[in-house]
Amino acid sequence: MSTPLQDFDKQQAIRLESNFIVGIDEAGRGPLAGPVVACACFIPPALAAEFSDVNDSKKLTEKKREAIYNRLVESEVAYGIGFASAAEIDQLNILQATFLAMRRASQKFIKLPQSVALIDGPYPAAGLSLRQMPVVDGDAKSLAIAAASIIAKVTRDRYMNLLDKLYPGYGFAGHKGYGTAKHMQALRTLGPCREHRRTFGPVRKLIAPHILP
Repeated sequence: MSTPLQDFDKQQAIRLESNFIVGIDEAGRGPLAGPVVACACFIPPALAAEFSDVNDSKKLTEKKREAIYNRLVESEVAYGIGFASAAEIDQLNILQATFLAMRRASQKFIKLPQSVALIDGPYPAAGLSLRQMPVVDGDAKSLAIAAASIIAKVTRDRYMNLLDKLYPGYGFAGHKGYGTAKHMQALRTLGPCREHRRTFGPVRKLIAPHILP
């Protein structure tokens, strides 16, 4: 099993990414509803300077994230997106569903034998076809991982905005499925919908009194 690269620094990232390194990150492990979304991203070395402001998606404002996302997807950056649904999360557990989303995201790159995936976090992604290296705090150390974190986050946020229209009353567009006070009140009033993760404790406790809409 691969070991996490605790001391991975930005210079190592630059050297590796010149050899076709794909950064992989996810968004949505913690919410009570919606999918977990992964992105696999490759930034050509010639474009790296154009994205010097790319950072961990959690450290950016929504406006800044959206602006960087638009620049990334409109450029020559190569990326793939993978979803694992709430039902798959309940079936597999959140960690294995995250790996499933990562495998789906990385399909774009599996025919490139020189590809190496840098995975944000301490664990290698089970079943990934690419050579891989887990990188602790990778979104602060690798440009490709940081870009992947932004694309995954914005993609998921936009999906939750759509769910807000399909399942009105839960406030998905605001809290994106996280367990805020408003979300918990909606759960108590309406019961879980089909996009809720039934195996997550706060949702599981509320299933019995309600029929799923």
